[in-house]
Formats: sequence, structure tokens, C-alpha cells
Amino acid sequence: MKITLIEQSEERLRQAMLKNDVLALEELIADEVVFTTHTGELIDKQTDLEAHRSDIQKLVLLQGQQQRVQLYGNTAVVTVKMEVAGTFEGKAFVGIYRYTRVWVQSQPQGNWQVVAGHVSQVID
Repeated sequence: MKITLIEQSEERLRQAMLKNDVLALEELIADEVVFTTHTGELIDKQTDLEAHRSDIQKLVLLQGQQQRVQLYGNTAVVTVKMEVAGTFEGKAFVGIYRYTRVWVQSQPQGNWQVVAGHVSQVID
């Protein structure tokens, strides 16, 4: 049951990222989140939301594979390999990336939110 909820949350997150749906991202991402980008930069929630709000980052493809969900009580760790394409600051990019996200359920029946994330580019 919980794994299904996490998988659904991951899909909602993917769709929100593709659509630059800041309202959905606001709900899915915890206020205290810390993301580590593929360049090693740490960004917070507001920085991430601003990238979507201002179209600095525009994703056109987020195709996942090899998704794995591990549950630890009210915490879940998701790893997924993604083919990603889009633009960042007007420059086109495409690549394969591996994401790790930590989801936490704040209350027994509460929503799941991302509290930490990391992305690395996969070099073949």
C-alpha cells in the first residue's frame, strides 16, 4: 500500500516537473528540502520552484526506468534512472541521470513529501 502511494507521488512529481506546475511542486516538496544537483550545487525549495516558475528550466522528457522504492517506517528512499531532455537557461540538453529522493510522511495518514534529493549524470 505505502509503496503504491510513493509510486503515485513520484508520478505526480514527474508530471509537475514536466508541466512546471509550481502549485503541485509546492505540495510535494517539503519546505526544508535540500537538493544536490548534478553539478554538486545545493539548492533549496524556493530556488527549485523559481526555476520552474520562471521557465529557467523546461523539461520535455522525463522517462523513468529501474525505479526502486525502499520503505523505512514513515520514510521512503526512491532511486530511479531517467532519460531527461529539455532546456536550462535557454540551452538544450539531453542525458541519462540517476535520481535519489527521500520521501517522508509527516503524519500517519498525511501526505508524502520530498525532504532530500540528489541527481548524478550517468556516463556510459
